[in-house]
Amino acid sequence: MVEHCALRLDILLFLGYEVDEELPWHSTVSRTRQLFPAAVFERLFDHVFAQCVTRGLVAGDTQAVDSAPVKANASLDSLREKQALGGTAPFLAPTGQDHKASLVPVVTAPAHHLRREAARQAKRRTEPGPLGAQHEKARLLSHKTHYSPTGPDARISIKPGKARALNYLCSLAVDTAHGVISHVQADYADSRDSLHLPRLLTGLQRRLRAHQLRLRDLLADAGYANGANYALLEAEQVTAWIPVFGQYKAEIEGFPYDAQQDVYHCQAGKVLPFHRCDVTADGSWVKLYWAAYRDCQQCPLKPTCVPGAKRKQLTKTVYDAAYYRAWQRQQSRCGQRHRCIRQSTVEPVFGNLLHPYGLRRMNVRGRVSAHKTMLLTAVAYNLKKRLKHRPQRQLSLAMALPRPGSAATTPSRGRNRQNAGPRWARVPFIFAIAVN
Repeated sequence: MVEHCALRLDILLFLGYEVDEELPWHSTVSRTRQLFPAAVFERLFDHVFAQCVTRGLVAGDTQAVDSAPVKANASLDSLREKQALGGTAPFLAPTGQDHKASLVPVVTAPAHHLRREAARQAKRRTEPGPLGAQHEKARLLSHKTHYSPTGPDARISIKPGKARALNYLCSLAVDTAHGVISHVQADYADSRDSLHLPRLLTGLQRRLRAHQLRLRDLLADAGYANGANYALLEAEQVTAWIPVFGQYKAEIEGFPYDAQQDVYHCQAGKVLPFHRCDVTADGSWVKLYWAAYRDCQQCPLKPTCVPGAKRKQLTKTVYDAAYYRAWQRQQSRCGQRHRCIRQSTVEPVFGNLLHPYGLRRMNVRGRVSAHKTMLLTAVAYNLKKRLKHRPQRQLSLAMALPRPGSAATTPSRGRNRQNAGPRWARVPFIFAIAVN
């Protein structure tokens, strides 16, 4: 890169170096930047983003959000198993060994998460599935039970059709006007995309408000669907064009809902009123509706409705109203159009960042260092957008010219019209000039 910059006069002019002035060594760019805090890189990103706003490349009203895994500078062979809760205390390395004192993490995942992960791994080994899952040396590991001593912030993640690896998660927002990156952040790869949206929204709105830009529409895929996110976007007066998750049902078949009284009605005409709210094992808040015990015991539909339970019970998320509004937007024609806009805006940007800009793998360790690398990559992308932008400036001029060979003066009324020539000869030329 240093040699390329030394041969380009335009790059030297942009950097402020003379032709005979020596450029800094590559270690100044690759190593010294690790000593700067992340706030310096944030200010650099804001400075380039401000130039894009000045050039008219950012509209700000519509933003597309997406995320992609980035390989960490760590290997699966370095994974170690976490200690069980209540095990031995952190140990000190014996004297005379090269490795330093290390702390062994403990298992902090809930018991139902561990049981679910064990059932998922057993299912992958027995049933036909991804290639290599049934191999005897296949390592179906999870960050709930293992950790990487070389990359503590790297997380074990897997996507359909891709191998299991230690990754970081790159989350970014792209303006739909000209594809300028408006926000980028590094997250943990073992969590859902919906959990990172509040922090992304806070940083995005802070940057847009600094330039008097208002966010009105947010485009994302179903991975960001969450009741809390829908409620947060509605509170911020932002329209969420996010498809609802596949398990959501707008209506429960056979149980019509009365919104005024907040009750359900069954096929037998009985009422299922709201009783209380509860928290699921994953931390989600739901509303519980159930029928009276005597109504279900005397109902002739009990063998087919609730054969193994004492009464019929229904659960509904507390954000059902926000889910329903998002589901209605998804079914509309405008929702289909916004889905196409998101696919044509943010996904090509990720394709450029991961391949031409070299963001496929991190050469640094730690989430903070990964965040710096992502910021520098986004700065390079926006800077190239700004340099390649050529505004369409067109100057048009039109004037009427007489026909060549036509009479200089208009023929009098007394003369014969045949002497005046044909009619097309009396029509003046329209001469137009367009200058770009």
